Amino acid sequence: MHYIKREESIFQFSKNNKPILNIKSGESVQFQTYDCFSNQITKESDLVTAIDFSKVNPATGPVYVEGAEPGDILRVEINDITVREWGVISTLPEMGTLIHRAETATKIVPVENSSIAHFNDRIHFPVNPMIGVIGVAPAGEDVPTGHPGDHGGNIDNHVITKGSIVYLPVNVPGALFALGDVHASMGDGEIGGTGIEISGEVKKTISVIKGKTIPRPMVETAESWYTVASDHDLQTAIRVASEDMQDIISEHWDLSNTDAYLLMSVAGDVQMCQCCKPSPVEVVTRFRIPKIENMPRFID
Repeated sequence: MHYIKREESIFQFSKNNKPILNIKSGESVQFQTYDCFSNQITKESDLVTAIDFSKVNPATGPVYVEGAEPGDILRVEINDITVREWGVISTLPEMGTLIHRAETATKIVPVENSSIAHFNDRIHFPVNPMIGVIGVAPAGEDVPTGHPGDHGGNIDNHVITKGSIVYLPVNVPGALFALGDVHASMGDGEIGGTGIEISGEVKKTISVIKGKTIPRPMVETAESWYTVASDHDLQTAIRVASEDMQDIISEHWDLSNTDAYLLMSVAGDVQMCQCCKPSPVEVVTRFRIPKIENMPRFID
C-alpha cells in the first residue's frame, strides 16, 4: 500500500506536473487530503472572505501510473473514505442559487464516526463521504483544480463514494492522477457552492484499461452507470452527457441511436452534480442508466 500525505498537493491539473509517486497498474494508494479550503477555516468566526483563494481546492498527487498512455482508460476503484471529526459549510460571496437571500457565514459541523453529521442541536443526518475533485492531466492547457472538464477535475459528483469506480480518459503518459475536495455530505447541485468540506483519507486501487477509450469521465456503482459532462451552459452539459450515454448504450447493448434514445427517456435520469450559479465554475451534470439484467457491462 502506497501513502501520500496531503502536503503533496497541486492546484492545477497539468501535463507538466512532476509526479510524486510512481505505481504499477493494479496497485492501491492511500491519499490524505486537505479540505477544499486547505484547512484555513477552523472556527465559525473564520469567513471565506478572509482566506487565501490561491490555496482553494488542493488535489493530492499527482500519481504516475506505469503503462498508462493516451487513449487508455484509467480505472479508479474507491475502496474506502474516512473523514475528520468536523467539517465546514460556508456561503461564497456572489456565488450560489440563493446568495441574494443569505449572509456571509461559516458553520462548523461535527461529524461522528464518518457517518452522522450534527448540523445543529436538533438536526442530525447520515453522511455519505464523497470526492469532489478527481482527475488526470489534460493534453492541452492546464486546468485549475477548482474547475471541471473532460479530464475530470472538480466534478462534485456525489455518487463518487466508497464502492464506486471512476473511469477517466488518459491524455498524457502516466495519466498524472490526483484527487481532493472530500465532502462528508453534499446535495445534488451543491446550490450553495460548498458541501460539508472536510479533510480525510481515501484508499483507491488504480488500474489501466487498454484497448478502450472514453471522451469524458464515467462512474459505475453497484446499480448504475453514469456519464459526466460540464459546461457553463446547463443545456449543453446535459446534451453532452446524454450523447455520451447514447453512444455507449448503442455500442454495448446493440441498439440503434433511436432505440437508445427511447430507452434513456423511459429508464434513465438526468441528474445534477454541481450548479451553484452564479459562479465562475462550470455546471456539471450526469446521465444515469440502471444496470439491466443480462445486458453487457459497458467497461470491463
